[in-house]
Amino acid sequence: SLEQILVDCRDTLKYGVKTGHPRFFNQLSSGLDIISLAADWLTSTANTNMFTYEIAPVFTLMEDVVIRRMCSIIGWEDGEGIFSPGGSINNLYAVIMARHYVMPEVKYDGMRGFPELVMFQSKHAHYSNKRPGAVLGIGLKNCIDIEVDDKGRMIASDLELKILQSKLAGKVPFYVTATAGTTVIGAFDKIPEISGICKKYGVWLHVDGILESCNEMNADYLFQQDKHYDVTYDTGDKTIQCGRHVDVFKLWLAWRAKGDAGFEKHVDRCIELSRYLVRKIRKTRGFELVNPEPEYANVCFWYFPPCIRNLSDETIKHEKLNKVAPLIKSRMMENGTIMIGYQPLGSKVNFFRNIVSNPAVDYDDIDFI
Repeated sequence: SLEQILVDCRDTLKYGVKTGHPRFFNQLSSGLDIISLAADWLTSTANTNMFTYEIAPVFTLMEDVVIRRMCSIIGWEDGEGIFSPGGSINNLYAVIMARHYVMPEVKYDGMRGFPELVMFQSKHAHYSNKRPGAVLGIGLKNCIDIEVDDKGRMIASDLELKILQSKLAGKVPFYVTATAGTTVIGAFDKIPEISGICKKYGVWLHVDGILESCNEMNADYLFQQDKHYDVTYDTGDKTIQCGRHVDVFKLWLAWRAKGDAGFEKHVDRCIELSRYLVRKIRKTRGFELVNPEPEYANVCFWYFPPCIRNLSDETIKHEKLNKVAPLIKSRMMENGTIMIGYQPLGSKVNFFRNIVSNPAVDYDDIDFI
């Protein structure tokens, strides 16, 4: 019955994690934008798909306009793109295009008979940057990590060294991922330096351009070339998905509501709250920053309980500290008070990673942390 369906919906929300709550800091996907929610309802009601202009004319044009606007903001006079389900799929697209650029024959002939390809990423880059190596048959052993400096940024000289080493081994270095805001620390790689090395050795730096030639399959039941409109608006052959959810309307409508100034204000607010947390950590006994000068909204820190603060044996101290964050996290979740992620990173034992992205967060919530 309808009454039971409503109960089911209430219970589903009741027992789920409240990601819109201002004390959910666990992931970037926190907060709730009412305008975007309304947009999502509308796209579900429209129940259309993004493969051709003929069935999604308004959404297709919106996607084109939004992407051109985004390109202009970063200074690109020309550009194209599509919305995809998330960053992991975008990274897969990037590697597919890079491989298509250097070895277009692979699309038809497969990988057999070609030299081994090698791709590079910061050791702090998101794990999904390596997944294409497994998916595309490049091999995880050919996904090479580049060392980072004390701020978590890719070291360009190490990248150049490892490119040369791969060439000496008879392999083909073809792709580099630079990261603007690493997953944990929030570090920004020095892209101009990395770009110079990529140009020097003819290596693709994670920048799209050739979506259609790379992915097109020319399905004649969808992408007929004799349609009565401009068929360049049919974006379905640029994707690996075919059927594609309408994602653009959420951003388009939110942008209409906020404008450039509204988004700028939101980002500034998130940065200021993160800086406020940094100031609190610096003056509160028992807390220590992992990265003394965070570049972005990621604030990583340890909490040292009184029982381990004065231990002289550093090995034992770190062993005990490694258990602190998981224990506190479990208590947070059992009590339902707050959620903050934690993880180790290289030689650094478990620490908390707090990210502010929810517009509902206020100074009281940072104090509560």
